[in-house]
Amino acid sequence: MRLPVIQSRLFLASVAASLSFAFVAPAAADPLPPDLAEAARGYDQAQMSSDAGALGRWLADDYVLVNGGGQVFTKAQFIADSTAPGFSLKPYVVENAINKVWADAAVLAGEVSLEGADHGQPFKTRFRFADVWRKTGDRWQVVFTEVTRLTAPKQP
Repeated sequence: MRLPVIQSRLFLASVAASLSFAFVAPAAADPLPPDLAEAARGYDQAQMSSDAGALGRWLADDYVLVNGGGQVFTKAQFIADSTAPGFSLKPYVVENAINKVWADAAVLAGEVSLEGADHGQPFKTRFRFADVWRKTGDRWQVVFTEVTRLTAPKQP
């Protein structure tokens, strides 16, 4: 199981305020500007559907992920792991969201209990993530993600 890479998925949970279909936006999160909220939804949808092309558009060329194990991944590595056969994610909820937005940058962060499959094997993990977004012209892209592994999945 590629647990360290799996944790990159969520950062994936690019998060917070008004997320799409299976995602629930926490009420406590600061609202996002409409263009950033749309970008976050697009990024989440790309992750949920393992869409390499869309991930390539939402991630900046200089994207870097630091996962819960301290490993560093590039954009290409993240996309390869996110679209590998046998990898899937169940819908998830971002909790305890923290959004900080400036004119051309933003940090979207929160906690997630993530479930899915990696190489067809089920996994469950809980972590805190922070996605750093950069706006160039009129386009938002994720440039950096850091994940902190939490001790155990939250119990209902």
